[in-house]
Amino acid sequence: MRNTDSVVGSALYSSRPRERRALRLSQSLLALLFLNFLTTFGNLWPSALIVPGARIGPEFVALWVFILALVALFGHVGRRASLFLTLLFVLISIGRYAEVTMPALMGRPLNLYWDAPQLPRFLSVASQDLSGWQIAGIIVAFIAGMWLLGRMIRIAIETLSRHAAPAALRSPIALLLTVASLALLTASALKVETGVTLVASPVSPFYLRQADILLNALLPARRAQALPPSPPLNSDLGALAGAEVKVLFLESYGAITYDRDDMAHAIGPARERFAQAAGAQGRQVLSGFVRAATFAGASDLSHLSFLSGLDLSDPLRHDLLLETKRKTLLDAFEQAGYRSIGLYPSVSWDWPEKAFYDFDHYLDGPSLDYRGPRFGLWWLPDQFAMARVDELFPPGPAEKPRLLFFPTMSSHIPFRPTPPYQPDWGRITSDQPFSDEASREALREGTGWSDLLPAYIRSIDYTFQWLSGYQALPQARESVLVLLGDHQPASRVSGPGSNWDVPVHIVTANPMIADRLRRLGLQDGVEPKRRPLGHISALGPMLLSVFDSGEDPVAGPGRKVAGDH
Repeated sequence: MRNTDSVVGSALYSSRPRERRALRLSQSLLALLFLNFLTTFGNLWPSALIVPGARIGPEFVALWVFILALVALFGHVGRRASLFLTLLFVLISIGRYAEVTMPALMGRPLNLYWDAPQLPRFLSVASQDLSGWQIAGIIVAFIAGMWLLGRMIRIAIETLSRHAAPAALRSPIALLLTVASLALLTASALKVETGVTLVASPVSPFYLRQADILLNALLPARRAQALPPSPPLNSDLGALAGAEVKVLFLESYGAITYDRDDMAHAIGPARERFAQAAGAQGRQVLSGFVRAATFAGASDLSHLSFLSGLDLSDPLRHDLLLETKRKTLLDAFEQAGYRSIGLYPSVSWDWPEKAFYDFDHYLDGPSLDYRGPRFGLWWLPDQFAMARVDELFPPGPAEKPRLLFFPTMSSHIPFRPTPPYQPDWGRITSDQPFSDEASREALREGTGWSDLLPAYIRSIDYTFQWLSGYQALPQARESVLVLLGDHQPASRVSGPGSNWDVPVHIVTANPMIADRLRRLGLQDGVEPKRRPLGHISALGPMLLSVFDSGEDPVAGPGRKVAGDH
């Protein structure tokens, strides 16, 4: 009996160390895989979700080698070192998420200098439909998620330092694998094909890029070099012969509406009806493409690029420009006797930047006094805004001609609910702009972020519907209408790898202006050849030359156009 008990006890004693070793091995492998995952995951396009990567993370290998070195030198990883590594890896995880998710959602990399100040405004708008308890729940969930992430990283690092590193230092195979990982990282840095294939892109350049942007913004020497000289913005606008100019930046109107067959097929008829409505009034439509200064957001970069003649794709340039007293197209028009009107129905907060633009008249959403139903996050219909500005500042023949600058918003993400079109333009500014049935039908869509493509198509279709109706209205004064996109829609709509091109349509009854536009590369109709004319910053100065009484925009400043008088 004693012999039997002794054998059983010995077996149990010998099996427990094996079980403990197996458990520690399993924990170490999970910790290794988890930390590598945090530096290699990708995006489940076009959502905010992530998917595991199948490569080696450079920051993970660096962490592992650092832990090995600490254990080899001191026998353990101290508490402070463990906390430091945990915080560092939390930042690496956040950087990785931002780097792979922003291009999927917005089509462009994150720019902390520009995007961080915009975040409170975005959250304020996006949370309009949420109740207090829902907002509180999201905040609590975010805090809990960040705490859980930090806790899991801390446990994984401690597991490696207590179990994996000591075992690896005694294992030639583990050390060989570590050396092989370092060799792959070196091969990847040298652009050797094997290394590039097996090693994920590092996260650290993301933070280095953000730091460089901030240094450009904060250091006077760098700031002075960041903003190039402004181009000449001079024109007597004589070719306009007193006609008004209306510049409408169509929100999220991108070249994708031509490039994708499904979009082109759905939106094409609305564009053709717009051209027909203009033609019925004796006007010509000429179209082309330009390269926007932004993608999927930050519309101001395109707006001010157009007005200033400067490429403001770098947000730092935009902000530096706001601190100057540089001239813009608005100054050229005001000097020629025009009154400038800034129509910003999307703005419902104090907008300090308007001081730089210095419009003669500035109208935001609340000042328009819209009394109809609210349509989603961007609640004021573009049709109403256009009708209202004509009501507040009538384009009478005895008044100064107007330069209208109008960034629209009904086609802003999430693109729904789409307002109904009101054929009776006299009713759109009344207390009941739409019938109850039309309002109910439009509001039935609700505000949602899923299935954005059909909502986007409807919003662009609506835009050309009300523009067609506006073309058919009797005009107290002839005008040149400039329609251009501010940027492509978010990547969830435009797709991966989309370019930054946007359409431009110019409507005019002036044959000399139309001829000049053709010679600059714009084409008749609303289906131009798919070749961009250049950056959007070149379009504003180009139009000033087109509108000048005698300057040939093709031959250059001071060169007369044959037949121009």
